[in-house]
Amino acid sequence: MSYLFTSESVSEGHPDKVSDQISDALVDNFLAFDKDSKVACETLVTTGQVVLAGEVKSKTYLDVQKIARDVINKIGYTKSEYMFDGNSCGVFSAIHEQSQDINQGVDRDTKEEQGAGDQGMMFGYATNETENFMPLALDLSHKILEELALLRRENNEITYLRPDSKSQVTIEYTDDNVPFRIKDIVVSTQHDQFLENDDEMLAKIKSDIINILIPRVIAKLPASIQALFNDNIVYHVNPTGKFVIGGPHGDTGLTGRKIIVDTYGGKGAHGGGAFSGKDPSKVDRSAAYATRHIAKNLVAAGVADEILIQVSYAIGVVEPMGIYVNTYGTANVDLADGEIAEIVSSIFDMRPSAIEERLKLRQPMYLESAAYGHMGRKNEIVTKTFKNMNGNEDKTIEVELFTWEKLDYVSKVKEAFKL
Repeated sequence: MSYLFTSESVSEGHPDKVSDQISDALVDNFLAFDKDSKVACETLVTTGQVVLAGEVKSKTYLDVQKIARDVINKIGYTKSEYMFDGNSCGVFSAIHEQSQDINQGVDRDTKEEQGAGDQGMMFGYATNETENFMPLALDLSHKILEELALLRRENNEITYLRPDSKSQVTIEYTDDNVPFRIKDIVVSTQHDQFLENDDEMLAKIKSDIINILIPRVIAKLPASIQALFNDNIVYHVNPTGKFVIGGPHGDTGLTGRKIIVDTYGGKGAHGGGAFSGKDPSKVDRSAAYATRHIAKNLVAAGVADEILIQVSYAIGVVEPMGIYVNTYGTANVDLADGEIAEIVSSIFDMRPSAIEERLKLRQPMYLESAAYGHMGRKNEIVTKTFKNMNGNEDKTIEVELFTWEKLDYVSKVKEAFKL
């Protein structure tokens, strides 16, 4: 019997994502000037106010107020009528030095003996139902909002958009777990009060979403996914009515409150730890990236059509407690999941320092991950410039983004599994 599965996404202007991006901009700036920085920064945003808090151990000094304001302005909160804009909001910093009690379990004389920055379990997931090995409902939800943000910045075809928005997609699957059709699409977007009559205004927004946004999204999809769109899709556009008041003025935002949007949209599993605002010594982040890297390479190599990887750590301990594998009965090798896990352990070194080195995680690479998902993104090299607050020259760095999305271990996996 067929079944339904739903995932959601939120835009870069959603209050929680504003917080995530500020926190990750701080991480990037610390790493740009001191790659050994230890950072755990949380951000709260509300009407006219930003609060920064957390722990840092670093040799560099940052103008955290300017960094926060630059992020807010880049997102698009630049007008006073939003009741939150980068030029006028207050920025309060309560960032202090990292606890030595925590640091002693992480820093060691030999980098290879670096302990995990915390206890906990992390999950990685991959499926072959999309080209980027991500769950389809989440992938489409992200793409809808990325395209909506492009329309907002172009300010041409649609001229009334504000930064805050959300999407949700419901997919119908066949009983053998194959996406069959798209059943529902939800889009809620903040907007100007551009017509006096609310009913006429909402009708215009719904028409533009269906007739301008969705065709642009479809045009960028592979033919196999385009075929899932149909005339029977139910569209819910701003279903509660007008959405003029939004962003941090409409809803307080906090770092780390969209962890399912950040990962797999409810597919697979989640260990509970957020990513943004943390340097890679925090295994909440680095090991989640490492398990995604493993899962994606295993599915791409043909070990299974769908796979979940779990790894767990104890704070200050070098080796993980263990690795768990679940192929959901889709394995293409004649091995039990426990046997697959043993082979995975022999291919991938899961010590914290090895993960940092393998995935190049000491780069200032994290701001780009803080909206539209950390997984399923494009691995590419970009040039980034960071402003130096110490009176020295600015720093321009080539940075490789989303290294955990590389399929660089497929040949090793095939060799190990005799594929």
